[in-house]
Amino acid sequence: MMASRGYDMTPTMYSPDGRIYQVEYAIETVKRGTIAIGILSKEGVILAVEEKPRPLQTKNITQKIFQVDYHIGVAAAGYIPDARVQVDSARFFSQGNRMTYDESVEVATVAKHLADQAHQFTQYGGVRPNGVSMIIAGIDQKGESIYVTDPSGTYLQYSAVAIGAGAEDVNEFLEKFYNEDMSLDDAAALAIAAINLKAEQKDGANNVKMAKITAESKVFEKISQADVENYSKNASKFDTQ
Repeated sequence: MMASRGYDMTPTMYSPDGRIYQVEYAIETVKRGTIAIGILSKEGVILAVEEKPRPLQTKNITQKIFQVDYHIGVAAAGYIPDARVQVDSARFFSQGNRMTYDESVEVATVAKHLADQAHQFTQYGGVRPNGVSMIIAGIDQKGESIYVTDPSGTYLQYSAVAIGAGAEDVNEFLEKFYNEDMSLDDAAALAIAAINLKAEQKDGANNVKMAKITAESKVFEKISQADVENYSKNASKFDTQ
């Protein structure tokens, strides 16, 4: 990386080679975060994250998966306090949409709202870009969908995606094994296998937290650790060896 020469003092300044260093720094923060994954299946949507709790930390609470509305969830990678602020904004936005239009908000609309907010922090002095990327997943009137936002304000739609540390290798793994006709159980097993692909310790489902939104219920649900353990038994079918 070339020397910044002061061009990284504010997100409003481009370097001579057309870069915004503070945005690049924020994206590097995302790459240092533990992995988060979203996968579409024919039966719904899976969100999964890697979390390594401290010895005395309560283990049944996830810090990286959030509910935005009854039909939308978010998984984050990077600086999680920034994620909490963005999720709170998404919740206000979602409820405002319901009160104004008397209908649930679309997943794409929430993704665009969060991306627009992230972009705002690249345009003004005295602020810094959000150091977090988020997977926004849900089921609305148009069906299942997954979007990813990043610190620059970009948002893109995916069928399966990973963000965080080692995401490039994990995304190659997903490209190899993902099938749009897979069941929700297989999608969950694939997510666990993908997380363990880059994990320092291959602990199966011990450091995995998951949530789902099924096509039948269209409601965000946290998946119990016992169910995550059951899904992990099928993760070996995605062995790369």
